[in-house]
Amino acid sequence: MDRDSGPRVPKQRAPIQSDAADLRFSVLGPVRAWRDGESLPSGSPQQRALLAALLLRDGRTATAGELIDAIWGEEPPSQALAAVRTYASRLRKALAADALVSESGGYALRVRRDALDLAVAQELSGEADKARAAGDRCQARTLINKALGLWDGEPLANVPGPYAETQRARLEEWHLTLLETRLDLDLEVGCHAEAVSELTALTAAHPLRERLRELLMLALYRSGRQAEALAVYADTRRLLAEELGVDPRPELSRLQQRILQADAELARPSEEPEPARTVTRPAQLPATVPDFTGRVAFVRELGAQLATAEGSVMAVSALAGIGGVGKTTLAVHVAHQARGHFPDGQLYVDLQGAGNRAAEPETVLGAFLRALGTADSAIPDTLDERAALYRSALDGRRVLVLLDNARDAAQIRPLLPGTAGCAALITSRVRMVDLAGAHLVDLDVMSPEEALRLFTRIVGVERVGAERKAALDVVAACGFLPLAIRIAASRLAARRTWTVSVLAAKLADERRRLDELQAGDLAVKATFELGYGQLEPSQARAFRLLGLADGPDISLAAAAAMLDLPLHESEDLLEALVDTSLLESAAPGRYRYHDLVRLYARACAERDERPAAGVPHAEGQGREAALSRLLDFYLATAARVFSIERPGDRLVDHLEPTGAAGLAFTDRKAAQDWLYAEANCLLACARQASAGPSLRRAVDLLWAAQNLAESGANSKVYESVARGALEAARAFGDARTEGRARTSMTNVHLVAGRYAEADEEAAQAAVLAQAANDPAPVYWADNDRGIIAFNQGRHSEAEEHLRRATRGSRADGNLPGEASALCNLSRIHVVMGRAEEGIALAREGVDIYDRMGHTLRLPNARFALGIALTAAGRHAEALEQLADALDGFEANRQRLWEGTTHWRIAQAHLSARRPARAAQHAEQALAIGCIGGDRTRGNALITLGRALDALGQAGRARACWQEALSLHEQSGAAEADEVRELLGTPLSAA
Repeated sequence: MDRDSGPRVPKQRAPIQSDAADLRFSVLGPVRAWRDGESLPSGSPQQRALLAALLLRDGRTATAGELIDAIWGEEPPSQALAAVRTYASRLRKALAADALVSESGGYALRVRRDALDLAVAQELSGEADKARAAGDRCQARTLINKALGLWDGEPLANVPGPYAETQRARLEEWHLTLLETRLDLDLEVGCHAEAVSELTALTAAHPLRERLRELLMLALYRSGRQAEALAVYADTRRLLAEELGVDPRPELSRLQQRILQADAELARPSEEPEPARTVTRPAQLPATVPDFTGRVAFVRELGAQLATAEGSVMAVSALAGIGGVGKTTLAVHVAHQARGHFPDGQLYVDLQGAGNRAAEPETVLGAFLRALGTADSAIPDTLDERAALYRSALDGRRVLVLLDNARDAAQIRPLLPGTAGCAALITSRVRMVDLAGAHLVDLDVMSPEEALRLFTRIVGVERVGAERKAALDVVAACGFLPLAIRIAASRLAARRTWTVSVLAAKLADERRRLDELQAGDLAVKATFELGYGQLEPSQARAFRLLGLADGPDISLAAAAAMLDLPLHESEDLLEALVDTSLLESAAPGRYRYHDLVRLYARACAERDERPAAGVPHAEGQGREAALSRLLDFYLATAARVFSIERPGDRLVDHLEPTGAAGLAFTDRKAAQDWLYAEANCLLACARQASAGPSLRRAVDLLWAAQNLAESGANSKVYESVARGALEAARAFGDARTEGRARTSMTNVHLVAGRYAEADEEAAQAAVLAQAANDPAPVYWADNDRGIIAFNQGRHSEAEEHLRRATRGSRADGNLPGEASALCNLSRIHVVMGRAEEGIALAREGVDIYDRMGHTLRLPNARFALGIALTAAGRHAEALEQLADALDGFEANRQRLWEGTTHWRIAQAHLSARRPARAAQHAEQALAIGCIGGDRTRGNALITLGRALDALGQAGRARACWQEALSLHEQSGAAEADEVRELLGTPLSAA
């Protein structure tokens, strides 16, 4: 077979007739024909065999004898020639009149080449080869996937005859070759984790195909699963010896040796061809200011330092100085001048080191890797792995990295390039004496002459020249800080009726300058005071109050709630603040402060937000009132999201009342989108409110937004905020609030698989809630404790808790709570050998959720029903329920539940003796992650090992069980005994 084009077909020699242009044909599956998208009759199997033989001749004439041989082989019927003519006549009537022509005693199909799916697949394969040769692996991968997408099952399905049989074998072999090419490209672009599942299934289906085994070994090794990769080799060697009496091919043996030696080159894709290096060339530098002034010596010094990167060392320069001294402006200006030395690109990031939310190095590395052309799926999780991949991506390139506003050297180190030819330029408020090898530059304020030149360039020569002394007074009052000078000059330039003397007089008033003008990070407050003083009263109030919120940014709706103003008025105020540069527009409808401006806004609020004598905060003018309104907004809106996702759940009826209605949503997706888009701001609000008199509402906000604990993406932040809220509640001495805080922590521990901690929290939550006459946390605690006892093997105790939870939910009129308890009871009955009772209970839960349109937890009920059906041996029904559950979890963006469901689907397939499918789903569970943390991961590894053992891959099965044993021993899980038994029992292949 030709490697480039798949099965050989003769070259088309006859012209294409336009009358047949609307015909389309397929052979990569059942043999079918269409005209204008409508299916055409293809007749009997022998008639389809005739059509296939003509299609695969690519327009060339086939004699009657050749067609008879193709359809019947060496034993044709006596009337074979007449039958061929009949089939041809019927095809001519079904197709266009000029599509099937009689010629020289034979027949030919005259249609466009791209009318046949095989020809299209061959064309796509050829284009993919060209793209790969040119270094565009992503495009090659896309084209191969398009070609593979044309297959629709077995090629020439149900077509009889020796010719069809031969062509079918060729097409199937080509399909496998295309799959191997696509999987090879997957590994080259870093999609090794995703490839493991597919390769596991393919090696099970084609156990003697060594190339697939080789790709599986490499994918496992790059996924950090070295023991499994070596086990694949051992299984392959044993299988080849038993089945064929041969050793693995040299390529497979060499790969095993490289894995044994932990060859670093294996851990990354093979080298890109040189043209691909230029495909992704980041150019992230911010624009330089057109009126850059002064700093001549610094520009020369830094430019010379960056130029040394062309030699044998990696240049690192670090600028340090107080806020507002012009570090970023100077660094950007120098970086633009040095671009010629770095033809492979420039990276930039604001590390936000001046505030309390400094950028995490792993987050920055993820953004840098994407900018350098790395696919999301190829970006590893840990900081060390990302840093290593980042240095590898920069190897051989000449790239400038500008790291702006750094917190300290520890934040910087993982972000530094590792090779000659690259350079890093760093700005920070601290002097990085502990950054080895860095060229340190201390940036001071401007000289009076430089400061006056900058002021003049912005305001204009004529205005400054007429009042030179007043201009010197202005820059002196600004402390010669570039940022202060720039803002003051811009204000003056925008106000043509002001003179320089008016501005100087304003700055001379010490009451308008803050003492922090000479103190470190607060040095630019005098400049901000100047801008703030020019605001209208309503703008100034908005500036002060919005700065109080702790979130990374704020939406327009949340800002309107804080300000207690209509949406359109709030938008006008915020856009006015953007125009004055006191606020930034992060995205349409979202706003944020620079960290220094936020500090200044809060200082203004502390100073200016004081109610008049005898006027309480309830009138809405104080800081506490603004933050209270923001908390009300988030709580009310989160409660609406909860109600939409869990119709009938009475939790919302037990929440603290709010003074705001919250946002209304047109559909469930919009509600979900809001919750996840606002997750960081919502959790920041809950954290901030936990430290004050609004603790009760803060705890209820966490309860209403509990989906964030199960999302995976927000789980860690949610846990941190919930812990802080619990500590505050304990200190506050409010039993009701502490009980609810412990309810949230129970959920956190359950998601992470920390059952002992979860049980302790749930027990205390129930005691506190009973003492406070707070019913909902009581039956929630019983439900949770039932789940915990079940997972710890205390089945009778679990049943008791869950029956109490059922009664408590019914007493409170909480049907979804009742359904949850019933589904969990189902699990107890299943594990105690009462599968049919478990099925009935789970169906009750499904029916309740279904009647209420409860789409969030309906997948959980189907999940429980699928488990019960699996235990009863009703595998087809079980898989149907679990597939529906998986679709629901995907729609709900409950990623960890997706992974858990894949594991349960794997168990169902394994019970039905379909180990290949079981292994595929177990792999997906491991790749996604599961509810229950390491314990569930260990159980998924047990299932994967059983599936692999059934497939004859004994060595890899043992590697899975050994990893599972390590996880279960660390957590003290009871499943450790099961794994020890598996490891001590002779494997099926032994």
